[in-house]
Amino acid sequence: MRVVVRFASPRYPAAPMFTLLRFSALSLLAAALCAPLAGQAQSTVVLTGKINGKTEDSVAVSVREHPLDAKEQLTYAAVNDKGEFRLALKVDGPTKADLVYGDDVAGLWLEPGTQLDVRFKGEDLAQTVKFKGKGAEANTYLADFDERFVENDGFQVLPDNITFYEAPFLHFLDYRRKEEEKFLKDVQEDQAVSPAFRNYVKAEVAYSYANDRLTFQDLREQVVSTENRLKMSDSYYAFLNDAALINNESALQNDSYQEFLINYVHYAATAAGHKKGDPEFYQVCYNLAKEKLQGPARAIVLGRVLQESFRFGHVRQSAAMLDDFRSTVDKGNKFYPVLKADFDAHKDFAIGSPAPDFKLVSAAGDTVSLQSFRGKLVYLNFWRTTSGLSLRDLPYAQELAKKFNGQNIAFVNIALDENEPAWKQLVVSKKLAGTHLRAVGGQRGPLAKAYMLQEVPAYFLIAEDGTFLNTKPKRLSSRAAVDEIKESFGKASTYSSTLPMGK
Repeated sequence: MRVVVRFASPRYPAAPMFTLLRFSALSLLAAALCAPLAGQAQSTVVLTGKINGKTEDSVAVSVREHPLDAKEQLTYAAVNDKGEFRLALKVDGPTKADLVYGDDVAGLWLEPGTQLDVRFKGEDLAQTVKFKGKGAEANTYLADFDERFVENDGFQVLPDNITFYEAPFLHFLDYRRKEEEKFLKDVQEDQAVSPAFRNYVKAEVAYSYANDRLTFQDLREQVVSTENRLKMSDSYYAFLNDAALINNESALQNDSYQEFLINYVHYAATAAGHKKGDPEFYQVCYNLAKEKLQGPARAIVLGRVLQESFRFGHVRQSAAMLDDFRSTVDKGNKFYPVLKADFDAHKDFAIGSPAPDFKLVSAAGDTVSLQSFRGKLVYLNFWRTTSGLSLRDLPYAQELAKKFNGQNIAFVNIALDENEPAWKQLVVSKKLAGTHLRAVGGQRGPLAKAYMLQEVPAYFLIAEDGTFLNTKPKRLSSRAAVDEIKESFGKASTYSSTLPMGK
């Protein structure tokens, strides 16, 4: 048996909006509130089992080490020729975990002293897993619930139920909640499962309902593109007035509760007139979370807001909020080290950070630097003449350059071609608009490394002061690119690190 640590840290994760999580869902921070409770003594969990039709040489259990860290502790065990394995690990308290076999995953509920016998078919872990032993009742409930509700599209918002209007959608949610409560009634009466697990499943029903109701309007607008955004009745969001729904310590072990809280903070900020993309959005979210949340969930949700700000907010605002978090929220230093490391990992490409300068030779033979465009908005395009996607975007680049001709913006195109003559011939023969430069070394060169380029085309919006404004702007071929550029003029000056902090 061996223990390793796994990381999941993409440089630019998808913009956080809302997440529809159920028992079997996986995401970067899906298990954050399911991390073992701090302050409890560790105890051993033992899993033994047999795989019918072995397809892999090892099996693993994945446990989130820290509620705000992307690290997962993976404890591996070898699978012998008979398909048998034995795995032991330490847990601090009741926790959600994952059983991992190859690319297949099944949810687990682990508590100190759990001793499970686990059996499944090698080609289908999730659908065939069976449990015996101490802790089997809770894990069987999880597996059965997953099969009945999570894997059944009829009980999910997507793909079909999202098309409903308000009244039928609420009817769907109410029906699902009643069916889930009926299904899990035995759990509440089963003395073989712990109070922690009973609280977990109770919270799952409550917060999957609350989360789906809260995010319905936004999600429907995105998915049902043929219709305008729904106008909800005055009473639709009234369920959020229930104070016990927002601050519920008995739900701390449930990941849907965490997702609901972060979506609730986003909703509250939006309802107060602040849109995602506004310079102050994450500052407002931070202040709201600090004001409205209590107990252990408060620090974790504030940490989640900070992590969003590290990726999508202004670097100075993020730094100021992080300092406030350390001095007023996390006095025990439980979360700050992880958040500081996350901030450091993202600050170089955060909004407000200086974009790496360059001095390159243009197709016309001039030497051009990023500083040459100081005072102008810069739409920076890294491309290659041998890239099909890059070539497909060329006509759109020309249209944008013409549309903004004479305005305070420069379209700078940096080719990562090794073949200089071929690049220059294309630029000259096509009479490509904008400034055209070539970076020596291509995608392995120093400039590509400075901008952490993984592929081309890659786009950056750089503000008039030479700092990053958007490290993933709309593609040149996107209709929204024009509006995004229009909104970007002078936007850097609207950011401020001196907005009032939450009390």
